[in-house]
Amino acid sequence: MSDSHSDIEHEGGSSAESVDLSGLRIDKTRKTKPPGRAKKWLRWLWLLLIPALYLGYQGVKEKVRPALKVRTATAQYLTGSDAQADLVATGYVVARVKAAVASKATGQLEVLNVEEGDQVKKGAVIAIIENDDVSADLARARAQVEVARAESLGAALDYNRKKELLPSGSTTQDLLDAAEARYKSALASLDVAHANVEYSKVAYDNTFIRAPFDGTVLTKDADVGEMVAPFASSSSSRGAVVTLADMSTLEVEADVSESNIYKVKVDQPCQIILDAYPNVKYPGRVKKIVPTADRSRATVMTKISFDSVDEKVLPEMSARVNFLGQRPASQTQQEATLVVSRDAITSRDGKDVVFKIVNGKVEQTEIQTGRELGEVTEIKSGLQAGDEVVLQPPGGMTAGDKVEKSL
Repeated sequence: MSDSHSDIEHEGGSSAESVDLSGLRIDKTRKTKPPGRAKKWLRWLWLLLIPALYLGYQGVKEKVRPALKVRTATAQYLTGSDAQADLVATGYVVARVKAAVASKATGQLEVLNVEEGDQVKKGAVIAIIENDDVSADLARARAQVEVARAESLGAALDYNRKKELLPSGSTTQDLLDAAEARYKSALASLDVAHANVEYSKVAYDNTFIRAPFDGTVLTKDADVGEMVAPFASSSSSRGAVVTLADMSTLEVEADVSESNIYKVKVDQPCQIILDAYPNVKYPGRVKKIVPTADRSRATVMTKISFDSVDEKVLPEMSARVNFLGQRPASQTQQEATLVVSRDAITSRDGKDVVFKIVNGKVEQTEIQTGRELGEVTEIKSGLQAGDEVVLQPPGGMTAGDKVEKSL
């Protein structure tokens, strides 16, 4: 038993001696990296990656963001009388003497003697309404006059006869009085018959529509066969037959802002430019300043008469009026005024600014404004001729926004 135990101890000892422990020895010649350096580089990499990703996102966002479509205008110079104007206003050409010629009678339009553009004289027959019934009434009224005349003649003879017989006693005073009453009644009936004739004449004459003054037919408002009536009393009838205007009374009605009305004086020289003929300037003068203001628009109406007109000037044409100052003509020719559309001017932080377009983006530019010259405003500083600006810029527009001109 002891022998076997000693054998086992001998075997175990030899096994422990045979184990190689060299692998557990520390190799002092081998170099290793500090344990925290890799983590530090990784941390810096993440710190740099985040702003890089943000900048890349902003760049892509800027490229793919759609441009805002806007309307634009260009700053430009005004010269000559346009630059000399102390004030510019817009308005329309109107005829001071103008009428919608209507019928006094009701009926079907039977004759129309004019077309648009025709010139007519005062009293000329423009149109005729069907008048057979009115003509018959006039004939009947005239016949009633003859009946009343005959009755009055018989009553007069009877009265005179009884008046001669009264002294001889062949008649009585009562019969004479009755004959006198019949005679006076007959005379009154004759007067009524004459009045009926005059009434029928007026009714008949009302079927003829005449020109109230010398003028030109502007529009034809009814056609042959249509029903016409005074004041268009029926929804299926016409009121006016034609619209007539005296072309020698043409003038311009222009609204001037209340804040600028002090610049306008009666008899002040003006230049009238029609939008249809922008290169033609008609001389004129301020004829009247209407003594009331339009509360809703804060304007005062002025009336400007033409010194001379031609066939180009037509009612309802839009016009621009330059209210001229008193500066010498030589100075006027040398001066040029930089202007831009007033719709391009907006306010930011209490200052007048425009948004100028440069390379597809807007730049907020502060400006100094001068005179209001109608649809444009004088620019004293901040812009140059040829600068393109945004019209009616949105309230949220800021410098750097991308824009694109709309068609």
